[in-house]
Amino acid sequence: MYRDPEAASPGAPTRDVLLVSAIITVSLSVTVVLCGLCHWCQRKLGKRYKNSLETVGTPDSGRGRSEKKAIKLPTGGKAVNTAPVPGQTPHDESDRRTEPRSSVSDLVNSLTSEMLMLSPGSEEDEVHEGCSRENLGRIQFSVGYNFQESTLTVKIMKAQELPAKDFSGTSDPFVKIYLLPDKKHKLETKVKRKNLNPHWNETFLFEGFPYEKVVQRVLYLQVLDYDRFSRNDPIGEVSIPLNKVDLTQMQTFWKDLKPCSDGSGSRGELLLSLCYNPSANSIIVNIIKARNLKAMDIGGTSDPYVKVWLMYKDKRVEKKKTVTMKRNLNPIFNESFAFDIPTEKLRETTIIITVMDKDKLSRNDVIGKIYLSWKSGPGEVKHWKDMIARPRQPVAQWHQLKA
Repeated sequence: MYRDPEAASPGAPTRDVLLVSAIITVSLSVTVVLCGLCHWCQRKLGKRYKNSLETVGTPDSGRGRSEKKAIKLPTGGKAVNTAPVPGQTPHDESDRRTEPRSSVSDLVNSLTSEMLMLSPGSEEDEVHEGCSRENLGRIQFSVGYNFQESTLTVKIMKAQELPAKDFSGTSDPFVKIYLLPDKKHKLETKVKRKNLNPHWNETFLFEGFPYEKVVQRVLYLQVLDYDRFSRNDPIGEVSIPLNKVDLTQMQTFWKDLKPCSDGSGSRGELLLSLCYNPSANSIIVNIIKARNLKAMDIGGTSDPYVKVWLMYKDKRVEKKKTVTMKRNLNPIFNESFAFDIPTEKLRETTIIITVMDKDKLSRNDVIGKIYLSWKSGPGEVKHWKDMIARPRQPVAQWHQLKA
């Protein structure tokens, strides 16, 4: 029997099958090669793309670095050094390619710089703190020690920008002088009537005081507002350890007054609004609410109410008051009072707001006061001016209660 030599034997692959297999194998090989080539291209293109981004972003990033250099860091603050360190190879373009800077790192660096600028004890921090704290004025004084006579000399010179404590928009300041921890023996200056920038120029001697004991004392100055009919109102205080002062000669200091540590600065706050109507010649005072009032009762609470006095040229014209809120250090009043005030009398008008603690068995206690006029303290003057600048509109503001 004739047998075709090209005929496939049983179980042997045909030519068509071999051809298809070869095509598939070649296709797979080409695909693998192309994939590898494509991945390599993507990596190269990706690097080039990142480098192009850095090149495009150079002006902005350079501007950012120049702004950081322009900012002065406070003394003692740590800063990231962008300048080359001696003995260290500076970064070239190849280093920048392997370690590209990202926007996240820029943000971290900028935040780090801001945190360094606002680190505790820095000058910027003191500026912000000074802005947020109420201005109580400042005092000038000098101190020195005479070794031959064993005498400490303290001279009280003057004060500036004291806050107004009286309803007339002024104060009657004087200074108490202590050598802490001794509080029994104190010296006082004369009272300067109606003066927010008083000059005393008074000298005080602590005689027979050994130097080794002087350096263990703290010079404490307390500025108060004299009041003939009630308790003197504290204005502010200054303390300076004498072991930190060169007492071999008279040293002169200017010190900002701080709130007195007798608790007068923690009497609470009152939210109120003022509304001036020039056509009706009236001011509407709305006592809204108070918070964190000082506890005046034995049980650790108070029964607060608010008195509102209208004063004209140091004379009491009219008084109104709210209801009493029982046992409440965060009372909500929401009571409004209208006062007739002609426009020509505004400059001589003062509104005194007093938060009181109601007591059935004894005299009512004063928790704190607020004096509102065009010549009161900084916060009160701002509220008064805002009221006049926005007629017929209620202007609300929080006020710190004062002694």
